[in-house]
Amino acid sequence: MLTLRPYQQAAIDAIYGYFAENTGHPLIVIPTAGGKSLVMAAFVEGVLKAWPDQRILIVTHVRELIAQNHAELIGLWRDAPAGIYSAGLGRRDLGARILFAGIQSIHRRAYDVQQCDLVLIDEAHLIPAASDTMYRRFLDTLARINPQLKVIGFTATPYRLDSGMLHEGKGALFTDIAFEVSVRQLIDDGFLCPLVSKAAETRLDVSGVGSRGGEFIPSQLQAAVDLPEITEAAIDEVVRLGADRKSWLAFCAGVEHATHVAEAIRARGFSAATIFGDTPKPERDRTIAAFKRGEIRALASMGVLTTGFNAPGVDLIAMLRPTKSTGLYVQMAGRGTRLAPGKADCLVLDFAGNVARHGPIDAVKPKRPGAGEGEAPCKVCPECQSILATAVRVCPDCGHAFPPPKVQVEREASTLAILTTGKPQWVQVDSVGYRAHEKAGSRPTLQVDYRCGLVRHREWVCFEHTGYARQKAVAWWRQRAPGMPVPRTVTEALAWSRQIAAPREIAVRPQGRFTEIVSVRFAPCSASAPYATAKPAASAGSTPATGPATAVATTPAAGSAAGPARTSAIGDAA
Repeated sequence: MLTLRPYQQAAIDAIYGYFAENTGHPLIVIPTAGGKSLVMAAFVEGVLKAWPDQRILIVTHVRELIAQNHAELIGLWRDAPAGIYSAGLGRRDLGARILFAGIQSIHRRAYDVQQCDLVLIDEAHLIPAASDTMYRRFLDTLARINPQLKVIGFTATPYRLDSGMLHEGKGALFTDIAFEVSVRQLIDDGFLCPLVSKAAETRLDVSGVGSRGGEFIPSQLQAAVDLPEITEAAIDEVVRLGADRKSWLAFCAGVEHATHVAEAIRARGFSAATIFGDTPKPERDRTIAAFKRGEIRALASMGVLTTGFNAPGVDLIAMLRPTKSTGLYVQMAGRGTRLAPGKADCLVLDFAGNVARHGPIDAVKPKRPGAGEGEAPCKVCPECQSILATAVRVCPDCGHAFPPPKVQVEREASTLAILTTGKPQWVQVDSVGYRAHEKAGSRPTLQVDYRCGLVRHREWVCFEHTGYARQKAVAWWRQRAPGMPVPRTVTEALAWSRQIAAPREIAVRPQGRFTEIVSVRFAPCSASAPYATAKPAASAGSTPATGPATAVATTPAAGSAAGPARTSAIGDAA
């Protein structure tokens, strides 16, 4: 029997929690290789066993994902009333109660599907923003047949190149993010494989390449990067830095470019093959199977292998395709995060400058359409060539100590900062302050200020939100006040704030331009903490806050559970 990981169960709980209080179309955000298929399968099984009359569609655009999602459900629930509707898979089980379908095959068949109660969309970021598309017409027709239709989107990248976040903007199909877990958290918890990087000497020059629709023009891009001397130099570096790695994946800028990359790899004595969008299915399946078995060392591709491709053994990724799409960049890097026996990490060589455009994959901040471009500052360790955030003083890989900050570090092209270091720093907490934080258009949150010497760290606790944000707020409160009721509002939380334990230490790490609070430690305590009898009306000296200027400060408490305690950051941290 399959056991869900904690975050997978939390995602399912968040869906139920969302629909208990909302009527929109939520998103579930789980990183590549985080097991979205199992989450969907377990959720569908639970729905059908509780409400057997429900009709559920699981829709996506990639043949491999349709088969993979169907197989995941059958593996979990052997007798599931499930079928497939896909021309590419040669099946048209239109009457199945649980139907896994390809949008290209089913988009004209909404009236044949008839009553549908729930639609799950895998790879939801690939739904175009325009209203007149296959997806939108299909869903609109289903909603006319059943006005109570619920739509849930699943994705690793909740943003689109041409329109930003999937749940924002005029005409957005999705309304909220009901659950999100970060790639950094899954790596830290041992559910994903770490990514490592080394500085590459070869860099692709796209300074003269034009853009169309926010992305590089394909023909110009390939002409700029498919140069013999550049390809030869890049593959020399791949061989030098990855000779001890067993499974290489190269993302290229065009068919000819991928062909030349594979030829250069073979010329150096390593087996290599190519896969493109028009590669015949039998040939494609044979090639991928041989790659997974280790019979082919390297695969070079263009336009494929970023979605629905599952090869856990990949331990080297060569990014030879520059892209302005944050989602594509994250999807490419995500091909190396699956766990596999004997695989300690995956080396990412970014010759394309993608990290400079988007930042480390665990700290990407997708730009709004029309926003300017810039680079994420970083530096190279002179001992081991690891790429590190500029604030790091000691290299976590080799121990090299950098000069004091006043010594200027040469600015590199940020080509390989594929992950932040992820190693938190423990700091002592001098005092903790609480205040109501209100932002136009959003529900109020509890702002928590940790003063650590001259530095202040913040987090926001979402007591008045729903879904996963509320679940994290509950966990945050129970860690500090095990016997007290969990507040429903920020006002209640402030009224009780003097009675909850305050951490003596917090663990922080960089998260983009901010810091994230990842763990807390409390001082040892006696067993006499009066949590169980605390009442908000009797909170001595505490006054409910009515605005953002009201705050209550405390010093580190001696009344909480002994030893280290771990919690995820609630909301954003700055």
